[in-house]
Amino acid sequence: MRKPKLDPKIFWPSIIIIVSVLIMLVINPEAGRQTIGRVLDFITHKLDSFFEWVVLLGFGWLMWIAFGRYGNIKLGRSDEKPEFSTISWIGIMITSGSGMALMYWACVEPVFYLIGPPFGIEPNSAEAAKYAITYGIFHWGFSAWALYCLPAVGIAYAYHVRKSPHLKASVACEGVLGKYSKGIVGKIIDIIILVGLVGGIGTSLGVVVPLMSACFNEVFGIQQGLWLDTLVIIIWTVMFGTTAYLGLEKGIKKLSDINTIGAIGLLIFILIVGPTAFLLSYFGESVGLMFQNFIRLSTYTDSISKSSWPQSWTVFYWAWWGVYAVYMGLFIARVSKGRTLKEMIIGAVIWPTVGTAFFYLTLGGYSIDLHFNQGLDMIKVLNEQGGGYLVVTLLKSLPLSKVLIPLFMVIGFIYQATTFQGAAYTLASMATDELLPNEQPAPWHRLFWAILLGGVGYVMMVIGGLKVVQLASVILAAPVFVIILFTVFSFMKWVKQDFGKMCAPKVITLDNDREEVAQE
Repeated sequence: MRKPKLDPKIFWPSIIIIVSVLIMLVINPEAGRQTIGRVLDFITHKLDSFFEWVVLLGFGWLMWIAFGRYGNIKLGRSDEKPEFSTISWIGIMITSGSGMALMYWACVEPVFYLIGPPFGIEPNSAEAAKYAITYGIFHWGFSAWALYCLPAVGIAYAYHVRKSPHLKASVACEGVLGKYSKGIVGKIIDIIILVGLVGGIGTSLGVVVPLMSACFNEVFGIQQGLWLDTLVIIIWTVMFGTTAYLGLEKGIKKLSDINTIGAIGLLIFILIVGPTAFLLSYFGESVGLMFQNFIRLSTYTDSISKSSWPQSWTVFYWAWWGVYAVYMGLFIARVSKGRTLKEMIIGAVIWPTVGTAFFYLTLGGYSIDLHFNQGLDMIKVLNEQGGGYLVVTLLKSLPLSKVLIPLFMVIGFIYQATTFQGAAYTLASMATDELLPNEQPAPWHRLFWAILLGGVGYVMMVIGGLKVVQLASVILAAPVFVIILFTVFSFMKWVKQDFGKMCAPKVITLDNDREEVAQE
């Protein structure tokens, strides 16, 4: 049996860069903060329209592909069946692409929008409340998941249709870059994606570790501090390291299935025991407001008033999602074998939007209800105690809170572990030389990246630099967006070469001769 081998030209430079950055931040963290802050300011304020228009037009392009003549292209042979059931497949993508950060932001983000609403609206007003979960649904909705799916189209086409043995971003850029995608340029592309993903994990850690520590403090009375944060990271590393080592079917799928059931159960419980009528009414109004203003939300830069609101929220979100985008594109492509492009796009854009909106319906809506209807000052809680304790406060207000908070912790641990293990799996895939559709990266390789992700988080906490990593995670967003565009243009070039302008039948695949040519 053939064993996938390491790609040293990607693996070692990536490790050297990651370790070098950590050493520099340890030596002079303040200089690192200042440098990263200046770069972040440039990205969010000078490239804001670029990010917003790529995301908006990208979503439109995906819908055109899905419901147009190329939507029925099969990702694999005509007789190839999907590797996962539809429910498990959607669950894997949602949990791998959102993590516990979704549980945090669904509670906290609406309160931030009450404090500082968009469009010059008066803070803590009824008008501000109208946009409180509208923007949350938007930031975690169609546009965000479209950003994940954009590179997935080109990567999946190259891997499953053209039969490339390399599950890498550089291969999906070959249509534009030609021979350069296999040389130094291609290696640089893969290294950028790999290093950006490791940094992106820091953004999640900066949110979820304090949240989990706050839950530990509430349940066990353990004082928050570095050692408790370290314990949280160790538990996560053991969890996602083990499942990443076991692989897709034995590890990631099972953990994702458990998490999906647990999260749905928790949200349904809150919906039933909470202010059900208010939550449904408020959610319906917010969704309507989002659809009414979708173009406005997508292109808002506040260029006249210069409040920096869209740059601090929407543009930062797109940059954050963008750093994860190629990783998720690789992951979505890998788990979508046997499906059509239409199925993949709907499964990766529409259904995850429905799933993430459910979090804002329950958790976000309940935060607003506590603040406006139940007399609990959530703004004060956020300002004085932080986001982690705001989530704990929300859970304590519910019936059976002594059971609910530990359950929330278990679901949160599993949720974030699922995200991390997907990242470890994809990092190992990118740093592997050749990886056929029926193969997985070596178990030790998957475990290595899992341990490294946990180690990076630990080191950053020791030096007090999680905020640095949160900012650093998005400074690679600009080159990543360019890489995403390369994958889109490459796909369009390939698909026109392979299929021309034909009208798609029910399912279409490359014929045997063309598959052989693609393999060569």
